[in-house]
Amino acid sequence: MKAEVFNINGKSTGRTVELSDNIYLAEPNDHCIYLDVKSILANKRQGTHKTKERSEVNRTKKKLYRQKGTGNARHGSMNAPIFVGGGTVFGPKPRDYSMAINKKVKDIARISALSYKAKNNSITVVENFNFEQPKTKQFVSLLSNFNLLNKKSLFIISAPNNSIYLSARNIEKTKVIPATDVNTYDILNADNIIITEDALPIIESTLLKK
Repeated sequence: MKAEVFNINGKSTGRTVELSDNIYLAEPNDHCIYLDVKSILANKRQGTHKTKERSEVNRTKKKLYRQKGTGNARHGSMNAPIFVGGGTVFGPKPRDYSMAINKKVKDIARISALSYKAKNNSITVVENFNFEQPKTKQFVSLLSNFNLLNKKSLFIISAPNNSIYLSARNIEKTKVIPATDVNTYDILNADNIIITEDALPIIESTLLKK
């Protein structure tokens, strides 16, 4: 599969690159996508939720009234769950929500996600670029050249680049990640994916384990 290469001005360079058919023309596996996205979202959960049980509530432990003769139900303290301000029964406790899935399933999910984007013509290949210093204005101009302003965009670059990352950090709906950190959720969550030329072989070697 061939893809046209553009420069950062949004103009065609007249060159094309070969995209791996094993990735961008692969038959998508929806179940693997479901498992991977589920694990990614689960791993983001902090799991720090906590409610106080009756032994943890800071209220008086004094008996409300005598045991017999009042006509009321027997109660030992105001910490009982039936009282306002008392402890919570079966409330949430801190827990680990993380999920582990097989590496092959994760690879298939990422390949499937990229395949979907390729079929929808949502992938653009651009020349390698860099900024001398972080400038949000430069990155906004780049987005404007590709008509990506106010659209969910994922930029995949070959390696961590502080200038590019900081230039895009404050732009809403725009995310920059290195090729080794590509994940299924980010791919599917983006409307458009922009991949630099030097990131393509890294993606292929990562997903196809070359």
